[in-house]
Amino acid sequence: MSAHQLIIIGSGPAGYTAAIYAARDQLNPIVFAGEPSGGQLMLTTKVENFPGFDQGILGPKLMQIMRQQAVRFGTEIINKNVTRVDFTSHPFRVFVGAAEYMGEAVIIATGAEANLLGIPGESELMGRGVSTCAVCDAPFYKDKVTFVVGGGDTAMEEANALLKFTRSVTLVHRRDKFRAAKILQQRFIDGHSDKVSVLWNTELVKITGAQKVESISVKNNKTGEEKQLPSDGVFIAIGHKPSTEIFVDQLELDAQKYIITRLGLSQKGLTLANAHLDENKLIKFPTMTSVAGIFAAGDAVDFRYRQAVTAAGFGCMAALDAQKWLETKQV
Repeated sequence: MSAHQLIIIGSGPAGYTAAIYAARDQLNPIVFAGEPSGGQLMLTTKVENFPGFDQGILGPKLMQIMRQQAVRFGTEIINKNVTRVDFTSHPFRVFVGAAEYMGEAVIIATGAEANLLGIPGESELMGRGVSTCAVCDAPFYKDKVTFVVGGGDTAMEEANALLKFTRSVTLVHRRDKFRAAKILQQRFIDGHSDKVSVLWNTELVKITGAQKVESISVKNNKTGEEKQLPSDGVFIAIGHKPSTEIFVDQLELDAQKYIITRLGLSQKGLTLANAHLDENKLIKFPTMTSVAGIFAAGDAVDFRYRQAVTAAGFGCMAALDAQKWLETKQV
């Protein structure tokens, strides 16, 4: 068993930024970066919208630099997954298999992962024509032929982001009508009728390409007909799942299993077990969860923006909140 002032669970922009700030404040943080470490940016190629890199930077390289910066200030990093936690008493207990670690405060930055189809070619061509973030990657597909898989709000938002750049966008949807908000549907269909099309009752069954995506295979789930279509890019937009399973019985989560923080409560109104908190307490530690001393940052909290820069900002906020809380131990 080892004791620490601050334990950070998860890496990626949120976890590494939290570590940088905490280490510079001499909190001697320990980061459980996970296996693999680095979060979703490890699956991307060039990142052009992270400030400070005017020529863009590869996602894995960005994570390597952030990790090195955290280590430089004294962060200890362990590339293992936390298997369970006990936040019912203080100091908090974090377990990696049989090994136990104790922390005065904890920051959760476990992120979220895109739901995938599990079809041939999907993982092999991820970052080489297969993407889960059009907001991130749309500029790389100027005048290209693209497909978006899904029929909900996420799919519509992805499609609308692509329409600014691509030659065409085709939505591949397994049902005969969309689940997305009507306003998003109208913006997609009516706003760019010359560039958009829909494959109803259709499922993506295969993605093909040598070094990058070259074509896709789709199947009509009513007729059984399959066909192959040329494609430059495929965007999987069937939702995200926060990586919060080990916190289900420890923290308050919303219906989609995202961690609820005081910042979220202040935006939605006072609810759940935190309803007794007045506005001043909500503002005092915005990234604090339902348990005092436990903070959360990045995509495990953020179901709306899901960007590297917003995750990094959340990580900064969580580290500053944790540092202030450790000084006062106030609720």
